[in-house]
Amino acid sequence: MPILVMKFGGTSVATLDRIARASKRVAREVANGYDVIVIVSAMSGKTNELVGWVEETSHMYDAREYDAVVSSGEQVTAGLMSLRLQEMDIPARSWQGWQVPVKTTGVHSAARIEDIPPANIMSKFAEGMRVAVVAGFQGIADDGRITTLGRGGSDTTAVAFAAAFGAERCDIYTDVDGVYTTDPRISEKARKLDKIAFEEMLELASLGAKVLQTRSVELAMRYKVKLRVLSSFEEYDPNAGTLVCDEEDIVEQNVVSGVAYQRDEAKMTLLSVADRPGIASAIFTPLAEAGINVDMIVQNISEEGRTDMTFSCPTNQVARAEAAMAEAKEAGNINFHDLVADTEVAKVSVVGIGMRSHTGIAAKMFDVLSKEGVNIKVITTSEIKISVLIERKYMELAVQALHDAFGLEKVG
Repeated sequence: MPILVMKFGGTSVATLDRIARASKRVAREVANGYDVIVIVSAMSGKTNELVGWVEETSHMYDAREYDAVVSSGEQVTAGLMSLRLQEMDIPARSWQGWQVPVKTTGVHSAARIEDIPPANIMSKFAEGMRVAVVAGFQGIADDGRITTLGRGGSDTTAVAFAAAFGAERCDIYTDVDGVYTTDPRISEKARKLDKIAFEEMLELASLGAKVLQTRSVELAMRYKVKLRVLSSFEEYDPNAGTLVCDEEDIVEQNVVSGVAYQRDEAKMTLLSVADRPGIASAIFTPLAEAGINVDMIVQNISEEGRTDMTFSCPTNQVARAEAAMAEAKEAGNINFHDLVADTEVAKVSVVGIGMRSHTGIAAKMFDVLSKEGVNIKVITTSEIKISVLIERKYMELAVQALHDAFGLEKVG
């Protein structure tokens, strides 16, 4: 039988009633002729509770034991959903990561999936099992220890299973009914997209859209896994949600597909840095080693052998970035006059594969922001996106203005 992968997020399995509702959706797909692999998250709030217990027990905790504790939330959900399906006379059983096995790297709390051999689950399908309920977010390392994939790891688990088993589709059930042109909480004109290209979804996910985890979109694009994002709280509709697919599968395409934002950004500027070969490496290597997620980078024109270097990072990493730069300066690796941090900025981006074949998108974006009195601090571009750093107080205004200017409320 064809295989379908269905993933249910924490809010979709937050209570026994919601697990029962999700189970009915699974039962419908079984009735439609699918063998189903269900990937489940922990019940909403449970992972945070487990993390809290670990941190309260041990401030300098062993990462291997951390994974052993926090992975238990998904195991509870998998067992409960299997029981519910069995009560509905559907042959189902739960699977923990190590039983499949989901083979991962040994980086605890941030492991990556390396292989998912399908033999164990496929043999059970052959024996009559119709649903495999798999605990998401977890796997097993070469040393036999349980690993976890980091926050949002159940999305990645689902896509990896769809690729490994050649699934017809991977349905991601969440608390939103699809991917929107922007955050509906900011613009009431935001429109749900019927389809979006992998590359666009990857950019939107990395730029702040919280619908899908970035790593899961990367995997889907690499292995051509069709993803469908839909709500577990809406009534059944075979055409519901947003399909994330190949660019070739989209007939009508707006030049710009979405406007994304990241609220908690900081702009860091190193003043009067020596302009010499290797200076960029001397700055960004210690930042990388300190785990700083550097995004936008701008180097000013050199004057008398000195220049300014600006980069952005999340506001919660500013202190670490300052410490890394101070340490590098003390070690004599770099020399700068001052490090200035602006923690009152936000990043706003427009994304669309149509930018490849249309000119003037950047000019239009900058004109719109200018007319709204929004000053641009930093600009970066790629083939299908333009991002700007602006004062945070103008973020919502900028998102609304750009959404209107590019006509994203219109279909096609």
